[in-house]
Amino acid sequence: MLKQHLTQKQQQKLSPAQIQQIKMLELNSLEMDNRICQELEENPALEDFSDSFSDPDMDETADENEYDASGDKNNADDADDYLMADDIPYYALNQRQNTETNYREIPYSESESFGEYLLNQLRLKNLSEEKIRIGEYIIGNIDDDGYLRRDPESLSDDLAFQYGLEVQPEAIREIADLIRQLDPAGIGASDIRECLLLQLQRKEKTPERRLAILLLQNYFESFSKKKYDKILNHLNGVKGGSFSEEDLKNAIKEITLLNPRPGNSWESHTETKMSQITPDFIVEATNGGELLFSLPEESTPELRISREYSEMMTSYAQSSGKENAATRDAFAFVKQKIDSAKWFIDAIKQRNTTLRQTMKSIIEIQRDFFLTGDESALKPMKLRDVSELCGYDISTVSRVSNSKYVQTNWGVYSLRFFFSDGITNEEGEEVSVREIKTLLKSFIDTEDKTKPMSDDVLMSKLKQEGYDIARRTVAKYREQLNIPVARLRKEII
Repeated sequence: MLKQHLTQKQQQKLSPAQIQQIKMLELNSLEMDNRICQELEENPALEDFSDSFSDPDMDETADENEYDASGDKNNADDADDYLMADDIPYYALNQRQNTETNYREIPYSESESFGEYLLNQLRLKNLSEEKIRIGEYIIGNIDDDGYLRRDPESLSDDLAFQYGLEVQPEAIREIADLIRQLDPAGIGASDIRECLLLQLQRKEKTPERRLAILLLQNYFESFSKKKYDKILNHLNGVKGGSFSEEDLKNAIKEITLLNPRPGNSWESHTETKMSQITPDFIVEATNGGELLFSLPEESTPELRISREYSEMMTSYAQSSGKENAATRDAFAFVKQKIDSAKWFIDAIKQRNTTLRQTMKSIIEIQRDFFLTGDESALKPMKLRDVSELCGYDISTVSRVSNSKYVQTNWGVYSLRFFFSDGITNEEGEEVSVREIKTLLKSFIDTEDKTKPMSDDVLMSKLKQEGYDIARRTVAKYREQLNIPVARLRKEII
């Protein structure tokens, strides 16, 4: 039986403009610059008055009253001229016109990819076209580290299903062996053990390298777990050898000089890839103990409504031919572009205000660190702490701190660096987990590498310093620092 019910609900739905404004908070400086450039290209009613091509006369006449495009403007040009100007690219209106056009060839170069580099080497081996095609497919399955982690049987099935080529696994194995002879050494290996062996086998056979090959061939599992005593006992006992700890140490040194990721070595043959971080905030500590906070100048562009579009808006508003469909459409178009430009300018102002207030709250909480650069001075800080101080929602603080960086006297840091949990020490003071991790790392860095400290010993040392934490917590912090267990930290001195 069907029944009708009347219910009342209160829902909050974000408008598309609000969603865009929220997304702008997540952008870092470079992404925001690209977003501004995109808006300048798409909206002719928006102009960057800090641009070197800006009209100086326009700068003098522009004021805040022009922002709402509601004032009376005299000497407005004919509307049809403005509509025709929409077909002309913005850059063409600003560039200087030359009577003669100079054409100059620009040199063009394209670096060779890693796959092409390997394939060109393979072609020098005078193989048939069919084998070259097989080799090209095998090279395409080599991962970024330089490993071929797929077996010949799987590659054979792929060639049959995808390309209709009946290639036996033995033929694939033969071509794969040829690829392993290419440069860089170790390329095409199925695992790290084979990769290291391929590199050693190309080197001159010294006593240290012969022992290194023996270690990888027969004792790889014990070697990876650093069970050096077990390896020496087996070499000198069962094998009847006469190897000393010094011999083993030299062989291990030869292995550590090898490249476990030969695919990454390609970057040294091509253009160096550098990732440059552009700070979103600048915090400077003065000698007088003061902190100066600012946003980079490029993060606050001088955007304004185009004077031409403001005058065009006034012209259409005062036009007596509003009943004309073309005029109404033109008026709607200009109004939509001006409204969009207004919203974008307001959104940037609101974004900068939110960034400033949030960063000031972080500085206030972590003032000691910004003054000294000492990580132990970092206080426990959560998103909620910053939210309560600056007055914004936790989600807003999270978006501001995402992918943002701050430049300080002590280096450039991600905003996420300043957020951490805290624990209470024996004196009842709340300390940052980062402080405990720093102390834990210092214990491990200064330990006797022949007898590295276990997690239980580290727990005892931390307790002596006033940090009473469980052994499993020590293990968790150690893993977060990417430090292996004591057995894997053992070295032969």
